[in-house]
Amino acid sequence: MSVTQREEIRKTQQYELPVKKEDTPSSYDIYPTHEIDAGLIAEGYESLAEELADHSCIMIDGYVGIVFEDIRQQLDGAFESLGIRPKWVDVKDAMLSEEEINAQIEPFLGGDDPVFGKLTNLELADFFSQEQLSALASENTVEPVIFYGVGASLVPMNGLTVYFEISKNEIQFRSRAGAVLNLGASKPANPKVMYKRFYFVDWVVLNKHKQKIKNEVDLLVDGQRSETITWIKGNDWRQTLSKILEQPIRVRPWFEPGAWGGTWIKDKIDGLEKDVVNYAWSFELIVPENGVIIESSGLMLEYSFDFLMFMAGQKMLGSDYDQYGFEFPIRFDFLDTFDGGNLSIQCHPQLDYMKEHFGENITQEETYYILDCQKDAKVYLGFQEGITPEAFQEALVTSKEKKEEIEIGNYVQVFDAEKHGLYLIPPGTIHGSGTDNLVLEISSTPYIYTFKMYDWLRLDLDGNPRPLNIERGMENLVFERSGARVADELIAKPYLLEETENWQCYHLPTHEKHLYDVYRYVIQSEVTLQTKDKVHVLSLVEGEEIRVTTKHGSKIFKYAETFVIPAATDEYVIENLSQKPAMVVKAFIK
Repeated sequence: MSVTQREEIRKTQQYELPVKKEDTPSSYDIYPTHEIDAGLIAEGYESLAEELADHSCIMIDGYVGIVFEDIRQQLDGAFESLGIRPKWVDVKDAMLSEEEINAQIEPFLGGDDPVFGKLTNLELADFFSQEQLSALASENTVEPVIFYGVGASLVPMNGLTVYFEISKNEIQFRSRAGAVLNLGASKPANPKVMYKRFYFVDWVVLNKHKQKIKNEVDLLVDGQRSETITWIKGNDWRQTLSKILEQPIRVRPWFEPGAWGGTWIKDKIDGLEKDVVNYAWSFELIVPENGVIIESSGLMLEYSFDFLMFMAGQKMLGSDYDQYGFEFPIRFDFLDTFDGGNLSIQCHPQLDYMKEHFGENITQEETYYILDCQKDAKVYLGFQEGITPEAFQEALVTSKEKKEEIEIGNYVQVFDAEKHGLYLIPPGTIHGSGTDNLVLEISSTPYIYTFKMYDWLRLDLDGNPRPLNIERGMENLVFERSGARVADELIAKPYLLEETENWQCYHLPTHEKHLYDVYRYVIQSEVTLQTKDKVHVLSLVEGEEIRVTTKHGSKIFKYAETFVIPAATDEYVIENLSQKPAMVVKAFIK
């Protein structure tokens, strides 16, 4: 499969990551960068070919979503101008047959479930014939030789390892265009089917591979752009990590429309495509799908947050590394329903259910922080007093079968949304955001495990019914979270924890089932905080901008931006640069 034109390789209205950073915007930055020393990042296939020219054996490995035939075509042109004609060897010739691969991955794909599977325990080597990999090495000794494709570094040869990285959003944009394949597949599938396989099989397998080869990568290439690349030497890249982990980190956010999406993101965030139906989500910090951008002499290169965790998880998580390992445990994202629709009425799985059915180590423990809302915005949370499982299930099933609307307020409580209020959604809690909210979702990291139980008889953006998970939801709901207990136990009651003349710290207590806690700082001038060997995740929820300073430098953050303070930072200062008091929320592991 080979594609060369932008319109053929990706299906989205979102812009590709530019090669060069323009002037820093005056408000929310959609391309936040981490500056490294000058001259470390290069651009283009020509410069990469020059770097490779003196090597006799090269392995071009990379992530699913990279179009390796395009790489071959681009590099061949660049090599030709240098008088080099390498032999190219496609490592997929050493893969097991598609039938063998399908048999291996079948237990992890969830059958005909349209959304859920179970995280695989397979390794990348399980997709290959070791005998055939050895044969590729022994049969291709003519120099120069380039082994290319996912898993190229598995070929038992000594050579230069080049790794092509790609952002998760671009993988999905390419799959929607039918331009890329799942690992071991011969043809594209429906994008939602492909995503399920990406999530439960491909990304799991390839992240394990990344972790294994992280110190062997000689050149790291950002391969997400359709017409060019940026790249950095592996040793230079690894040396930048220590600097990055001693500063505030802001990942590159990305944005998606949805059936219930709104207008807040489109109206408030500059630099995005405006000619879209809506924006429903902003992936502020959903680290399995976010990357970190480094910048050198104006050139930008993005690599996955996963790589950051694999290289320095201990420095990132501090004392919590022993429990979570390479899994970053906290998530921040936006749900935008301004002038949009209600979210589905939904719940998330209990921890035991999550482990048994999906293979995850932690479950989806959410809160809704209302960053902004309009006058009549609502939050759906907890059951009305006396609702029984039987009555609720009957109403849901009848609605689904007869396509009849439910008066959902007869079953689920409806609260006025309060700006800066925190609504607690431990696993098994019935909930949903109403229209006209900008929700900052503060949660443990899992993010796809939403059991939609009632969705207002609504179609998705493609005109198809959105899948409901009534049975799974019923297996996880906690009906005791009802009546007066909901307002008492599931709406945080902030209280003043500490104050000086320069700042106040409020505790917004989370539920006992939440693995994280939330503080809110009101800052008149500045506040100095210690990490106490824990990672902190923060967002500026009121005020124009703040400066965050560590012993190794400072960064400025704007309204609604999320950032991470690694545990290794030890101490940092937040300085309010606004005329009015700034408000910052902070989440951390209990």
